[in-house]
Amino acid sequence: MGDSSICRKGIILAGGSGTRLHPITRVVNKHLLPVYDKPMIYHPLSTLMLAGIQDILVITNPSDVDDFQALLGDGADIGIRISVVAQPEPNGLATAFIVGREFIGDQSVALCLGDNIFYGHGFHRILTDAANDVQGARIFSYPVKDPQRFGIVELDDQGQVVSLEEKPQHPKSQLAVVGLYFYDNQVVDIAAGLKPSARGELEITDVNKAYLERQQLQCKRLGRGFAWLDTGTHRSLMQAAAFMESIESRQGLRPASIEEIAWRKGFINTDQLRVLADQQANEYGEYLKGVSQESG
Repeated sequence: MGDSSICRKGIILAGGSGTRLHPITRVVNKHLLPVYDKPMIYHPLSTLMLAGIQDILVITNPSDVDDFQALLGDGADIGIRISVVAQPEPNGLATAFIVGREFIGDQSVALCLGDNIFYGHGFHRILTDAANDVQGARIFSYPVKDPQRFGIVELDDQGQVVSLEEKPQHPKSQLAVVGLYFYDNQVVDIAAGLKPSARGELEITDVNKAYLERQQLQCKRLGRGFAWLDTGTHRSLMQAAAFMESIESRQGLRPASIEEIAWRKGFINTDQLRVLADQQANEYGEYLKGVSQESG
């Protein structure tokens, strides 16, 4: 399979019951809800694609597999491979590496949470750097004003990880660990050996702590030039939609356009992009046509 330090596999966690978004998620998976003009799932998908990852596993609820397959297909039209599998029960984020063990094989893997949205200058380079050299584990942090609600990472003056805590009452920092992770192949055995937390779940924080104990955990800070949005509530979903509308109306850009990303990454050629543009009889299609007229 080649150099296992280069991340070629990606997992998107798109399960759960979305109870915080009831009643709108009583009949539809929250990751299929629109964030302005695109399904939410397009955002983690675009994040992995920007990292150069072309083999992607979507893990969702058994009742939602058909819907994701109908939306995404097998990925061939955008030059990638998408598989959708069911997770019987949402028993914690770390179960992704148990459900996805066969998919991961002997490779490194990136995990992106389906309701996390990232936007910022230079993000493409950060992702590429992370994917091209996976040694141990790499997490990302973002400053928040309410750290009690998040998994928190403490860094020393050199930027090395000192500690990790899940929703601490007395946080040691204001740096939240965001829903994007890169792991080498050790993660499959680490996850398999985890014991459920007090919540009865296999915690991603415990995976990261295992790497920290091995002195193999790196953390990249995402600063003021970035936006990190978690679309798990009605308010945050509306805020994310407003943010995307603002980017599109002011800059003329369309974040999370997976067809455009596929073309810019060289996964598809210009003729293939034009075919995809013709399939969208709306402003999105016109945007893709405009992109296809660029030199590359």
